[in-house]
Amino acid sequence: MRTGGFAKWTRRFEDERESRRALGDPDWGQGATLHPAVWAGIQRFQVGEDGDGANLVGKADEAGDADYARAVRLFVAEEQNHARLLARLLSAGGIPTLNGHWTDTVFVRLRRLMGLRMELLVLMIAEVVALRYYRALRDGTDDPLTADVAGRILSDEQRHVPFHCERLHASVAELPRATRRPVMALWRLLLLAVCLVVAADHGPALRRLSVGRLRFVADVMALSSAVVSAVLVPRPDGPGTSATRAASPRTPSMP
Repeated sequence: MRTGGFAKWTRRFEDERESRRALGDPDWGQGATLHPAVWAGIQRFQVGEDGDGANLVGKADEAGDADYARAVRLFVAEEQNHARLLARLLSAGGIPTLNGHWTDTVFVRLRRLMGLRMELLVLMIAEVVALRYYRALRDGTDDPLTADVAGRILSDEQRHVPFHCERLHASVAELPRATRRPVMALWRLLLLAVCLVVAADHGPALRRLSVGRLRFVADVMALSSAVVSAVLVPRPDGPGTSATRAASPRTPSMP
């Protein structure tokens, strides 16, 4: 497959890596105070961010695009940094990390079922949900350390979504034209099912962050519409741009 254009993503990831080094870590010494329900949600997301990404890296290598494979490794490194930041945040609040969670186990097994396309489609479900969750965590708490950590992770996720959209566009374009929209429609249905589970599981935490269950689901599905459009018909301003733009405001409302 000729994908092309991923050298620019490598540069973006490398630039962000240097920016993180220059910025340094948050001030962990200030500690963090949150409601137990919010801590429980952070524990579960920390498990989801953790992992070596070996399966995704292996499939990226098999795709035959060295620039893409390099960008994927940098993406995995950012996800691992998210896990580290969340673990340090939990530690700052005196909360332990979890050894695992059933939702992460299900996601990992689904991602390993088939090739790179399936891996990315399942991964994108987690990424789109994460966009809304980290915005809620950033904007819905008065704790400065939590808002700082969530803001850093959200900034990365807003870059991850268009990155994956660009690769998915190339992959979905290989399918027969008549099957492309049905595939993405099935992806949205799976996303809806997952989002309903997340909303139910994290309901108490979402309420503490001033986001109701139904609003959370509606916002995630609104983001998914922009992702589907980016995968099927990339916009001139870049794949996924409208989705990440919708996730970025600090206001509680979304288009």
